[in-house]
Amino acid sequence: MSSPVWHPFTQHALRPSLPMAVRAQGAHIITADGTQILDAISSWWVITHGHRHPRIVAAIQAQADKLDQVIFAEFNHEPAESLARQLVNFAPKGLAHVFFSDSGSTSVEVALKMALGYWRHSGETRHRVIVMEHGYHGDTVGSMSMGARGLFTESYDSLLFEVSRVPFPWAGREEATFEALEALCRRGDVAAFIVEPLVLGAGGMLMYSAAALARLRAICAAHGVLFIADEVMTGWGRTGSRFACEQAGITPDIVCYSKGLTGGTLPLAVTMCTPEIFAAHWSEDRRRTFFHSSSYTANPIACAAAVANLEIWQTEPVLERIATLAAAQARWLDEFRDDRRFSGVRQMGTIAAMDLVAADAGYLSTVGPRLQAAFQAAGVLLRPLGNTIYVLPPYCVTADDLENIYHAIRLAAGSCT
Repeated sequence: MSSPVWHPFTQHALRPSLPMAVRAQGAHIITADGTQILDAISSWWVITHGHRHPRIVAAIQAQADKLDQVIFAEFNHEPAESLARQLVNFAPKGLAHVFFSDSGSTSVEVALKMALGYWRHSGETRHRVIVMEHGYHGDTVGSMSMGARGLFTESYDSLLFEVSRVPFPWAGREEATFEALEALCRRGDVAAFIVEPLVLGAGGMLMYSAAALARLRAICAAHGVLFIADEVMTGWGRTGSRFACEQAGITPDIVCYSKGLTGGTLPLAVTMCTPEIFAAHWSEDRRRTFFHSSSYTANPIACAAAVANLEIWQTEPVLERIATLAAAQARWLDEFRDDRRFSGVRQMGTIAAMDLVAADAGYLSTVGPRLQAAFQAAGVLLRPLGNTIYVLPPYCVTADDLENIYHAIRLAAGSCT
């Protein structure tokens, strides 16, 4: 009997069934038939310390025994209060308020609504939003509107609002991006600029410099444009520092965190902002209330998992593990730089990527499904973005694990070229 489940980003006519995962530990997923799969993409970029970290599991179990769910519009609770206070100390200095939501997409929606509400309540007519080409910010209508238009969005174009776009700051061509952003900001109607700092994830693991990120922030600041950093993917150590914005020495006006917020165990997101954003909504006039929520806002169990994650960051050598992983990734990438089957070999912190040379490059490249099948046969979870192969493992991955990952990439390339 076929399953009634409809999986995300899956064409069931081509993949009618998927393996049944029954257990996970560290960097591995175990399927129903006992096969161990090496999770080389952190289960869609969420798992940081490894599957089922004992501290996070214990925190979830303890919290579930005390308070499972409560309406956050009527009650506060200790896990949310503790998490918010710790995040204010952990994130870039100047972010003072924490709004909870459930996923990366919703945290971006929250950020957009915060920005637009700020300008409305400040008495200025600013409604234009600027984004970077090739960006991806989620799959809800607002976040899709701010992402790249094309394959992912074409069925829903009638629902999407217009935004202004600046070119990606390719190395050596950054000035074109800066000039485009400057020209748009001069118009005087720009509410916010949203960007994935340092790495554009679903757009193809495109990478740009911290210096360019700092310049983008400076241009926005000069024109009073709110700067929104979408760190849903880049946060929690992926780029080599706790948060990507740290490498540029900047504090955004609004920032979105999710994925690794709970170590990847439970869905939770936060949107953090400066005191000025909060103050614009603070009033005895109820019409200035920030009108956003979900039923599970600040779920206590998810918040407890996030608190445990922060304890891991503060008591275990996480940054040292990240540095070790980044160095190991760099050594493996060196072996691919002279391989003519690959181009664009690149790295940012723990994220490594390369493009398999293909006649039909892009997300729908015919080589993509063949690569994925080859990786599955090798017992490695790699999910290429078309002909772009990326490695984004949890920080507990071992040297032997990395050897298996890159061996699988070589074998797959050999069978697909």
